Amino acid sequence: MANNLYVTMTEQHSGRSGVLLGVMQLLLRQVRKVAFFRPVISDPPAGQRDPDIELICKHFNLDLQYEDTYAYTLQEARDLYHSDQRARFLENVLHKYKALENKYHFVVCEGTNFLGADTAFEFDLNADIARNLDCPVMLVANSYRKSADEIVKASHSTRELLLEKGVDVPVLILCRSDFTARESQDVIRRLSGAHSKEAAPLVYVMPDDPVLAKPTMADIKKALNATVLYGQNRMDNIVQDYLIAAMRMSNFMTHIAQGQLVITTGDRSDIILACLTSRHSSSYPDVAGILLTGGLAPTASIQRLINGLPDGFPIPMLCVEDHIFGSLSSLMDISSRISPDDSRKINTALGLFENSVDSTAIAERIINRKSSKMTPKMFEYMLIERARRHRMRIVLPEGEEERILRAAEALCNRDVAHIILLGNLERIHAKIKELGLNLDKAEILQPDTSDAFKNYVQTYYELRKAKGINIDEAHDKMLDPTYYGTMMVHLDDADGMVSGSINTTAHTIRPAFEFVKTKPGMSIVSSVFFMCMKDHVLVFGDCAVNPNPTSKELAIIASSAAQTARVFGVEPRVAMLSYSTGASGKGADVDLVTEATRLAKDMAPDLLLEGPIQYDAAIDPDVAMTKMPNNPVAGKATVFIFPDLNTGNNTYKAVQRAAGAVAVGPVLQGLNKPVNDLSRGCTIPDIINTVAITAIQAQAEKGLA
Repeated sequence: MANNLYVTMTEQHSGRSGVLLGVMQLLLRQVRKVAFFRPVISDPPAGQRDPDIELICKHFNLDLQYEDTYAYTLQEARDLYHSDQRARFLENVLHKYKALENKYHFVVCEGTNFLGADTAFEFDLNADIARNLDCPVMLVANSYRKSADEIVKASHSTRELLLEKGVDVPVLILCRSDFTARESQDVIRRLSGAHSKEAAPLVYVMPDDPVLAKPTMADIKKALNATVLYGQNRMDNIVQDYLIAAMRMSNFMTHIAQGQLVITTGDRSDIILACLTSRHSSSYPDVAGILLTGGLAPTASIQRLINGLPDGFPIPMLCVEDHIFGSLSSLMDISSRISPDDSRKINTALGLFENSVDSTAIAERIINRKSSKMTPKMFEYMLIERARRHRMRIVLPEGEEERILRAAEALCNRDVAHIILLGNLERIHAKIKELGLNLDKAEILQPDTSDAFKNYVQTYYELRKAKGINIDEAHDKMLDPTYYGTMMVHLDDADGMVSGSINTTAHTIRPAFEFVKTKPGMSIVSSVFFMCMKDHVLVFGDCAVNPNPTSKELAIIASSAAQTARVFGVEPRVAMLSYSTGASGKGADVDLVTEATRLAKDMAPDLLLEGPIQYDAAIDPDVAMTKMPNNPVAGKATVFIFPDLNTGNNTYKAVQRAAGAVAVGPVLQGLNKPVNDLSRGCTIPDIINTVAITAIQAQAEKGLA
């Protein structure tokens, strides 16, 4: 079951407020707890809140704190994007969204208002957010005064652009339409056709309604900060147009039209009387209200006349300090909004939505949607959140390295793990001070001065004396922070270790080979990379450790990779890669993979695994239908086992660069306790991710994951 929806529009004034009301009502009939979230809001005036958040939360009585309902203002979002802090922006949006997702059964998200000059930026921003939250998009298009061809072209183009960006668009609603019934059916038919590999969208046309499209007198009062002189009970009157009354009364009367706001000065008693008279005359249309400018109230005699009317003044009369043209300029900027206390507009919007769309079909498409999408940012967020559930003790032997220290501060601040730094105490503290870091939460140890040092030396000697190691050599080994950190893991003084930012892979994992050892039934240690593609995660192995594995070793690598994938939420469908699919090719290399496949199936008979198979047949459903039809792995593989290190290492780097994938790893597998290696070119985020991965592996080892 899906638990989210992203409502975004193609341009400003698209009628999305009415759609949001309808969607919320639809969901609340089927889902018990629904939250509302705007990742980015327009910059509201000082002291005011976002009107859409106010409308939805107040009307549906949502138990939400205002500060939890949005992440950034549009200006803040633009500043972060333009200063290369997109990752920070998305991480914070994801964090706020996940906080709601953990408390509610469904989260409705709303996109930006498209009121700024840079609509291309807002489009990309909304697409980026929706993709990283894995939200299906309900696209709301403005049909007002557009031809059928124009709306079809614009809507089709926008949906295709979103699909190209990895966003699912199952529902398209065309609002404010003045199409005939036949035109509406034609538009729906043309837009409902499947124009891509994605399923055809549900398309609905909602007609324009003047009650929703135009401001009320209450909207005008709020926008102009006007004083209500009369007609407080008629503030829901809809304003269709504006009329400046700067002429004689007889001429003015020829220009009166239904629903006008008459704008004049307070000393024009004749205009006020004309409006009053026209309201009681069946020969004239009804004006919506009067706006008096210049801070002038009606004369005392007119006020006396009004106060003596048996039913009061029949239309709203407002007064502002500004002059006529200043007031008119402000009126031109008013957009029709639905306020929480405007029951007329709310009921109109709900009725329009219910009469225009198939609520059952929308609910079926959205709530029953299943998605396996996982963006790089979602995967990184998942790592951090899972690591935080049970804080494991992770030792970092390279405690004097700047990147390690900066990553350690971030890990401590986010409570990802209990961090243990190894190295020279004086140099570490000097480096922390120099960098201006706060590592009060971290544990800092110097191996040769630690209380455990003698015990570690003796333990290492006992473990390795059969290999010819003497006590002095054991002492020297434990002076090495990598050996010391590995011994901490071995003796359960730490739950896992991460190293390699300045040490080689061989130096990082050699101590683990010596005394941590491999798991029962695992004769080798291998590795995988998590390849975070645009909207899914693949597992590649072995791309870092074993140069030329045997058939048995390949089978072990496949079994280990499947277990690792499952621990990190990737359902394993394993492809044993070769230059041949099935029996199409011959040769020793194919025979190696064929035998490895047989052995792997014997090891794990319930595992979905196929080989030999080529990469294209493993990942592309169309190719799979030709080369290996109806196979449960072909075209749907998630775990890819390469026949040798040369192939695997080059392929992961090619995919990383050519596809813009994020490669997380290598993640070592097969050891009794988690030890992971960093690249010497690793970044701070790489270190953070690897520590989180190591913590999750440690949780799994202890039955906590």
